[in-house]
Amino acid sequence: MRNKFDQQLEMLHVELIKMGALCEDAVSSAIEALEKNDIVSADSALDTDAEIDHKERDIERMCMKLLLQQQPVATDLRIVSAALKMITDMERVGDQASDIAEISRYIIESGMSINDDIRKMAKEAIKMVTDSVDSFVKKDLELARKVIAYDDVVDEWFAKLKSDVIEMIAKDSTNGEYYIDIIMIAKYLERIGDHATNIAEWVEYSITGVRSKNN
Repeated sequence: MRNKFDQQLEMLHVELIKMGALCEDAVSSAIEALEKNDIVSADSALDTDAEIDHKERDIERMCMKLLLQQQPVATDLRIVSAALKMITDMERVGDQASDIAEISRYIIESGMSINDDIRKMAKEAIKMVTDSVDSFVKKDLELARKVIAYDDVVDEWFAKLKSDVIEMIAKDSTNGEYYIDIIMIAKYLERIGDHATNIAEWVEYSITGVRSKNN
C-alpha cells in the first residue's frame, strides 16, 4: 500500500510541475503579445488558461483519490492538502495571465507598446511562480521562504509603475486609457506574485506544519 501511495504521490508531483509550466507559459505568452504586438501570443495565453483549468480539475481528482483511498498519515495529509490549495492559486495565475492577454489586444490595436519596467516586473513574477512550484517538488523550505520574501520586490515594482503612470498621465492626458491599461497589467502581475507567495506558504506548511502567514 505504501509503495502504491508513493507512486501516486510522485504522479501528483509530475502533474503539479506540468501545471506550473502552463502557468509560466500563460504569463510569458501574454507579455510576449505586448512585446511583439502579436495577437497569436495573446490567443495562446487564453488557450493555455483553459488548459490550466482542465489540469486543476485533474489534480483535484487525483488528490481526492489519494485522500479517500490511501488514508495518508499526518505528513502525507499535509502534502496532499497543500497541493489542493496550491492548484487554486495556480488556476488564478492562469486567470491573471488571461486578463493580461485580453488587455494586450486593446494595446496592440491602439498601436502602443509596453515599457521595460513591465517586462522586468513580468520576469520577476514568472520567476516567483517557477520557484514556488520547484520548492514544492524539491521539498525545498529555503527556496519557498525566498519566494515569500521576494513578494516585496514585485510589490515595489507595482508601486514604481503606479507612480510613473501617474506622472505620465499628468504630462499626457490624451492617452489616459492606455495608461490605465498599463496599471491594470501591473496589478495583475502583482497578484500573480501574491499567488506565487501563497503557493510557497503552502509548501512551507507541507514541510513544517506551520504557515508564516494566514492569508
